[in-house]
Amino acid sequence: MDYLMGIDLGSTSLKAIVYDLDGNMVAQGSRPTEKHNPEDHPEWTVWLPDNIWGNTAEAVKEAVSKLDDPSAIKGVAVTGMGMDGVPMDADGNWLYPFISWHDNRTEPQLEWWKEHVGLDKYAINGNPGWAMNSALRMLWVKEHEPEILAKTHKWLLIEDFINYMLCGVWATDNSMASCTMLFNQKTRDWSPEIIELSGIDPTILPDIKPSGTVLGQIHDKASGATGLPVGTPVVMGGHDLLCGTLPVGAFEPGLALDVTGTWECIIFSMTEPTMTPTLQEMGMTVQASVAKNRHAIWGAAPANEMLEWFRKEFGFEAKHKAETDGGEDWDYLIPMAAESNPGSNGIFFLPHMSASACPVQDAKSLGAFVGLGARATYGDMLRAVLEGLNYQFLDIVNATELSLSTTVDKVIAVGGGTKNQLGMQNKADIINRPIEVPDVEEATPLGAAILAGIGVGLYSDEQEAFKRVYRSGKTYEPDAARAEVFRKRFEIYKELYPALKPVNHRISDM
Repeated sequence: MDYLMGIDLGSTSLKAIVYDLDGNMVAQGSRPTEKHNPEDHPEWTVWLPDNIWGNTAEAVKEAVSKLDDPSAIKGVAVTGMGMDGVPMDADGNWLYPFISWHDNRTEPQLEWWKEHVGLDKYAINGNPGWAMNSALRMLWVKEHEPEILAKTHKWLLIEDFINYMLCGVWATDNSMASCTMLFNQKTRDWSPEIIELSGIDPTILPDIKPSGTVLGQIHDKASGATGLPVGTPVVMGGHDLLCGTLPVGAFEPGLALDVTGTWECIIFSMTEPTMTPTLQEMGMTVQASVAKNRHAIWGAAPANEMLEWFRKEFGFEAKHKAETDGGEDWDYLIPMAAESNPGSNGIFFLPHMSASACPVQDAKSLGAFVGLGARATYGDMLRAVLEGLNYQFLDIVNATELSLSTTVDKVIAVGGGTKNQLGMQNKADIINRPIEVPDVEEATPLGAAILAGIGVGLYSDEQEAFKRVYRSGKTYEPDAARAEVFRKRFEIYKELYPALKPVNHRISDM
């Protein structure tokens, strides 16, 4: 039997998963993604390349060890986070750690970019401009560690680094190059105009190859570290958000993919890049997809981290019950939220505890409970958090549809948040559209495995792979009566941010 491997480089864990050609998980391995805070700058956050490679190799080796015949793995592809990169010398040695997306040290470089390059370059690169973008990390190293940049042969993003360690090829793909601010979405190549304005040496940028391209083969050293046989093809993968669209069919226009986790990302597929000032103002990213002849537009906002905050700070009773009676604390928390009526008995939650990212960008906005009365219960407040997050989701969908002059008929959801059935039904009621949760195991690494399969010829294209691996799951249909309740309450939710903005800004400035 033929197998494919997807390697997923996440912020929490580094996973290697082996699938058969029907998308069934055969074996897996996992290791933690270890953050490092330098002693001289504890406010900084980096990934040490030796840890990233070492833990990834161990995860791969664990998965491979569970197979009777490792040579059954016919291809490997890597996916993962977008912006974090590492400078490498010509001999393949890393020169400085990955500056993590958690690390905001490049805010000054973003201000410089606004003045000297201009965020109007969104019309070329489709990137609204965040301090974590790769080009700003390069500028920081150029300013603070110039001798390192002078020695840099190539700047590799994190997936590209693992590909290099596996097969020795310097390359990136369109979806990852889109994360740098240096990419032209229309030509699908580096932008000479932006590169010249930035002052970045173009020779440090790797060649761009389409996702699904065979890069090389596992060499002796990588085989010893991972257990993968020498000669196993290494295929170009891509950005995790976009790899996740492949096994659920969300690479085709007309669908929206909702990736629910610590952050919630809503992804829309397009045949051509559309980059307008309105989309930029909303904080929407336009990005070349991992699917052929496709682009994606997506917006993201902090989400389940607020549920985790509520659980951690107020879930003592549920935690105690879980410890004494068994189960998890959410097994006791969600039923309490379910006891509250739709609308949370008049309580609203503004989910801006980590600022507002989309569809309004406001770093000074703060979270808030509004409408608290003497009869408010714990369950009311937890339900209000759920509803606030789902109002935020509807706000992003509505704004995007208006900007693109399109309508999304169906939403497909993947990620950890889909396990919350109350939250998913509430989301369907609030957006008044069906939401399908496919029965797909780990969509992101499966998407990478699909690209590996396309690269080695086991699938002819994305459509064939999707039809083979896709399994329908639970569909949440909206309830008409509840949808009408939320339609009226959404109008109030929309008033919260502008009403609280002056107060939140004053608090933030203090």
